Amino acid sequence: MLPLRLGAVVSSLILCFLFPPFFCLGIRSFPTTEDDGAFFNYAEALEYRNGAGCPVSSTHTAFPSCDPSLVHIAMTLDSGYLRGSIAAVHSVLRHSSCPESVFFHFVAAEFDPASPRVLTRLVRSIFPSLNFKVYIFREDTVINLISSSIRLALENPLNYARNYLGDMLDTCVDRVIYLDSDVVVVDDVRKLWRVPLTDARVIGAPEYCHANFTKYFTDEFWNDPLLSRVFSSRKPCYFNTGVMVMDLVRWREGNYRKRIENWMELQRKKRIYELGSLPPFLLVFAGNVEAIDHRWNQHGLGGDNVNGVCRSLHPGPVSLLHWSGKGKPWVRLDEKKPCPLDRLWEPYDLYKPKEVRDRVRDQNWGFSSSILVGYAHDLL
Repeated sequence: MLPLRLGAVVSSLILCFLFPPFFCLGIRSFPTTEDDGAFFNYAEALEYRNGAGCPVSSTHTAFPSCDPSLVHIAMTLDSGYLRGSIAAVHSVLRHSSCPESVFFHFVAAEFDPASPRVLTRLVRSIFPSLNFKVYIFREDTVINLISSSIRLALENPLNYARNYLGDMLDTCVDRVIYLDSDVVVVDDVRKLWRVPLTDARVIGAPEYCHANFTKYFTDEFWNDPLLSRVFSSRKPCYFNTGVMVMDLVRWREGNYRKRIENWMELQRKKRIYELGSLPPFLLVFAGNVEAIDHRWNQHGLGGDNVNGVCRSLHPGPVSLLHWSGKGKPWVRLDEKKPCPLDRLWEPYDLYKPKEVRDRVRDQNWGFSSSILVGYAHDLL
C-alpha cells in the first residue's frame, strides 16, 4: 500500500490528467492575507529549469553573484512600476535556455511605499527559485542632481540608478544587462549577454542614427561652441538607455558615474536638455556605443512622452518589446483601453486582483493546486 503522502501525489496526478482545466493550473496563487494589500496580489510563476547544455554553476564562490557561469541582469523595483518589473522577469525566465543561470540585481528606493524588505518578500513569493539580490538605493545620492523634466515620472530618482550600478553591484560582477521595467523579452537573453563590446567600448545598445539627434538638447546647448564641441570627434546616434549591456570593469576604471554627474551638475546651472536621465548618457557615450541589433529594443510602444498614443512595431524581427513613453500596457489594459500591442505584454502579467484569485479558488472546488506542486517538489 502506498504511503499516505505518496498516495496523495498519485491521486493528484490522476486528477490532473482527468480534469486539466481545474486541477493543473500552470500558475498558482501565493497565499496572502488582507494586510498584505495590493503588493501581494500576484500569482506564483512556474519554475523554469536549465536545459542539458547549460553551464555548471560553481560551488566555490564566496558570494552567489560571483559565479562566473551567471548572466547578470539589473532592474529597478518600485511600487509604481512593480507590475511591469515582475512581468519583465517572468518573460526573461520563460524564454531563457538557462533560467537558473540568470541572476537578477534589483535596485529599490529607500523610501518607496513598498520597502525593500517587502519587495524582497514579494519577489521570493512569486519566483521561489530565482537567483536575486535587492539593493537599497539612497535617493539623496542623486536627488540634488535631478532637474525638472517634461514628464514628472522622468524625475524619479530610480531612473538614475543605472548610473550607480558599478558602485552598488559586487565587484566580482564585471558585466550586466540593464533593463527598464516596461519591457518583455521574447528571446533567449543569453544571446544578448554574449554580444561582444569591441574597441574597449563600455556599453552596447541598439542605435538609431536616423533620429534627429539635435532635439535631445536645447538651443542653448547647440549655440554654445564649448558645449557642442563634445560631439566634434564623434558621430553621435540616439540610443535608448532602457536596454544596455554594460562592461562594469571599464565603467569603474573610467569613472563614468562621475562623468555623467558632471553633466547633471551643469544642467542644474544651465538648461541644456529636457528629458531627464537620457541626455547625460548621450553626452558621455553617443558615438562610442557598441551597436546591437535593433531586435533587442523595439522601443516607443508606450507612445510619446505627452500623449502616449498607440504605436506599431518597427520593421524586422523582435527579441525585446519596450513600452517606453507615457503609456504603459498594464494601465491601458486595466482601463479597458489597450493598444493592439499591449496584448503581447499580457501573457507575462502575474498580477491577479482579489476577485480573480477568488474566482480561481472557487473553480478549484476546494482543491489547492499548491498541494500538488508542493508534493511534486518533495519527490524531486
